[in-house]
Amino acid sequence: MNKDVVAGQAVYSKKVLSIYDLWVLGFSNHYLWKCPTRLISKQFADLVTANHLDVGVGTGYYLKQNLPAGGQRIALVDLNENSLESTAKAIEHLKPEIYCRNVLEPFGLGCEAFDSVSINYLLHCLPGSMSEKSIVFSHIREVMSSGGVVFGSTILGQGTEKNAFAQKLMSLYNKKGIFCNDHDELGALEEALHQYFSNVKVEVIGCVALFSATKA
Repeated sequence: MNKDVVAGQAVYSKKVLSIYDLWVLGFSNHYLWKCPTRLISKQFADLVTANHLDVGVGTGYYLKQNLPAGGQRIALVDLNENSLESTAKAIEHLKPEIYCRNVLEPFGLGCEAFDSVSINYLLHCLPGSMSEKSIVFSHIREVMSSGGVVFGSTILGQGTEKNAFAQKLMSLYNKKGIFCNDHDELGALEEALHQYFSNVKVEVIGCVALFSATKA
């Protein structure tokens, strides 16, 4: 497996996951990336369906915040087993389907298609240029039903204003291989989405691009 793919997800140890919501969703989104978590959460709540796949699950925060008590199909895709375990435990009452996969390769889930797919804060962790890492959209499209919606968010490395601390932290993350978004910019993201989907919508808030699109 590509060592950069491994590096991008390896940081999410159980210890890191225990402070992820506080550091990333609580502090970084508000004060560094300038896109309050509630805006990403609202997009999730507005677009999630009762037949949903979450790609790059993190701690499962948006699933925990925005899903009802039951009655829907939920699946999880991630390469990091700590993230899968943590999220699956948090929503165990929903009996999630769990798939450990490298998203840069075809998912090969062998299951029924999904009506919605979320991919939050994963693109900026994937190695390569936007045109290279956007192959993930092809793999997502393969597991979506006709008319299904994909939505998510990613931190852009180019074309947004950053305060000094945000710039230093982003540079550090890129140097360590946690991020790979030095050259990620809005135009490349829009081009990638249009390549695989229709009804593309992208809004940039602070350093973050919130996007959605549908499978024709």
